[in-house]
Amino acid sequence: MQARLEDQASTVPIRLYGLRRGTVVVVTGLCVLFSIFTLAPIAWIVINSTKTQANIFQSFGFWFARPFEFFHNFSLLFQDVDGQGTYIQWMGNTALYAVLGGVGATIFAALGGYGFARFDFRGSKTTFYVVLSALLVPVTAITLPLYLVYAKVGLINSIWGMVLPSMVSPVGVYLMSSFIKVSVPRELLDAARVDGAGEIRIFFKMAVPLMVPGLVTVLLISVVGVWNNYFLPLIIFSKSNLYPITVGLGNWSNRAQNGGSTQIFPLLVIGGLVTIIPLIAIFLIVQRYWKSGMLLGSVTG
Repeated sequence: MQARLEDQASTVPIRLYGLRRGTVVVVTGLCVLFSIFTLAPIAWIVINSTKTQANIFQSFGFWFARPFEFFHNFSLLFQDVDGQGTYIQWMGNTALYAVLGGVGATIFAALGGYGFARFDFRGSKTTFYVVLSALLVPVTAITLPLYLVYAKVGLINSIWGMVLPSMVSPVGVYLMSSFIKVSVPRELLDAARVDGAGEIRIFFKMAVPLMVPGLVTVLLISVVGVWNNYFLPLIIFSKSNLYPITVGLGNWSNRAQNGGSTQIFPLLVIGGLVTIIPLIAIFLIVQRYWKSGMLLGSVTG
């Protein structure tokens, strides 16, 4: 009897989460390929940050070569390269822009999302759709008007010319509105109003603690967006001491292609490596909140 049951079990296809074995193998293989495709550039940049400029071009890209120049290359980030500025200064500028822009975008997204989600006023849906329609406007379409406005009000070569546009986040408003509809019960707010609490107190004492995962998600998205922004600072900054990392590395790249007097390729490689380390660290720290925020923010009730 037992042998018969074993024979029958061997003929039944093994399923994992409702999938056949063949499907599981294919899905696993695709995930492995995607992981390799994603991690290969990071592995390349880590390995080549230890090489000289000659070895970057002459040795195999995915293996180390002697001499080991990581610390020497890293020390060059503190030096002014051909009068273009220092990497560390650009890193500080980028952190300043990202913090101010990210925090501002999160605050305004929280206020806007809360208003759209929990207050019914005339034209609320129309206004909400107008805010979302900003996502359809490409950045290049507003470049010239933005530059002309900045020139009129004196925001060219000003940190506020970078920070103020970064505080506008239609995606953040949408995510917070969707998140609040799911995680902040309307009945809880109504009960607080019955007890005599004002709207400001209700928002900060009751709504904000429930909005933490959504706030962290919007903050992370906003910080990454400002950190990687290249086009906006390119048009508003002409002084190298105001450059963020993206523009600074872009200038180094142009310098290298045009035959600058300094061997810049090792700087580009290790500069790119150092650039992504803060983002990875931030993501690892807040990933618990980010996962729940994205999950609830994608579900509207």
